[in-house]
Amino acid sequence: MKKRIALVLSLVLTISLFAACGRRETSTKVRLNEVTHSVFYAPMYAALKLGFFEEEGLDVELTNGGGADKVMTAVLAGQADVGLAGPEACIYVLNEGREDHPVVFAQLTKRDGSFLVGRTNEPFLWENLKGSTVIGGRKGGVPEMTLEYVMRQNGVVPSQDAVVDTSVQFNMMAGAFTGGNGDYVALFEPTATEVELEGKGYVLTSIGQESGEIPYTAFFAAQSYIENNPKVIQSFTNAVAKGQKWVQEHTAKEIAEAVADQFPDTKLDVLTLVAQRYQDIDAWNETPVMKQEALERLETVMETAGELDHRVDFAQLVDNTYAEEACKD
Repeated sequence: MKKRIALVLSLVLTISLFAACGRRETSTKVRLNEVTHSVFYAPMYAALKLGFFEEEGLDVELTNGGGADKVMTAVLAGQADVGLAGPEACIYVLNEGREDHPVVFAQLTKRDGSFLVGRTNEPFLWENLKGSTVIGGRKGGVPEMTLEYVMRQNGVVPSQDAVVDTSVQFNMMAGAFTGGNGDYVALFEPTATEVELEGKGYVLTSIGQESGEIPYTAFFAAQSYIENNPKVIQSFTNAVAKGQKWVQEHTAKEIAEAVADQFPDTKLDVLTLVAQRYQDIDAWNETPVMKQEALERLETVMETAGELDHRVDFAQLVDNTYAEEACKD
């Protein structure tokens, strides 16, 4: 009898040990604040849905900041551990001379993810914007600056040939447009497609295709947080890299299915259309590594918009150590 009991206990212990080897005993909570909620961030949502963060021992709490300035405020105030927004927010803070400044450790997207939406289904030419009002987003934000950059590249000078309305809060732009304000608006997906399907506007062109590659959206954290939590940052970056690799290897429909839980009010066929649009413009970075030449192109966009007095030291703003390590897996 004693031998039998001992054998049973031994088997239970063995099974428990095997189970422990296949999972993390504890997880670390990471508070992540995103600039907006968009299919544009599909690699991150896929990583959440497919358990890539859990595999790395992380429990990610996702919140929507509703603008890069608000995301940055949350990170600097310690209300969020990691921010997802345009790197321009980090450049502004670094140029202010803040000692514990935010550091970019992983890049998610590599071009503007917004689409220009108009009121008529016109054969689109950028010169059509002359004499019009375009709802462009917060002044000094990457969406607004990229829009102005593309307008200038196509012979339309903001404030001279067309009005760029920067008074509308980022997450209120679609509502302002459908409510009758402006002739055009720059919108992310799936909002742009939803506005079109509602018959309240037409998607005319991709701003990202016109602007070229820039580090449009990236993950960052306070320098002190990164220094105190290097394993967390590495694990987080590993999960992001897995998500980026996954979307590169799967179809638009598969991507739509993976992110569907994040957009419960959007039909799967719409999400598939949106994912295909982002695949078509090559919106997502293949790896979390940020290239210096890409950041310099962003700084050119900022200078053109009159929002940047002097450029930053790439090595001070960006730490590619974690991204490069993640690429080894």
